[in-house]
Amino acid sequence: MKKTVFLFGLTALLFFTACKDNSTAQEIKVLTPQEFHDSIITKKDIQLVDVRTDAEFEEGHLQDALNMDVMEADFSTEAEKLNLENPVYVYCRSGKRSAKAALILKDLGFKEIYDMQGGYLLWESEGFQNKD
Repeated sequence: MKKTVFLFGLTALLFFTACKDNSTAQEIKVLTPQEFHDSIITKKDIQLVDVRTDAEFEEGHLQDALNMDVMEADFSTEAEKLNLENPVYVYCRSGKRSAKAALILKDLGFKEIYDMQGGYLLWESEGFQNKD
């Protein structure tokens, strides 16, 4: 009887593990500004997204960033235009809105999602100047 229960349990475990969907991000990776910087300059085919307002974006932003305000109703629609297969890097002013954006991107099926800890404020305070 113990063998039967053990085999049933093992079979169930293998079934659920094998059926796990790995097609979308399993986690959102939060990077320090230094890690974020190093990653965006070394990785290919990244999608860099500033999720702040247009006015905040105009005050300064990372080079080559797309501006997609996470608080706008069309954020998901705009995000769907990005490539699900390529890494997406998000940041905001302090890290709160980018965390929200990262969750939305995960729900949309993006495979690699990176969120900058502390946002643009921490980026600037640590001396990074990567602005357009």
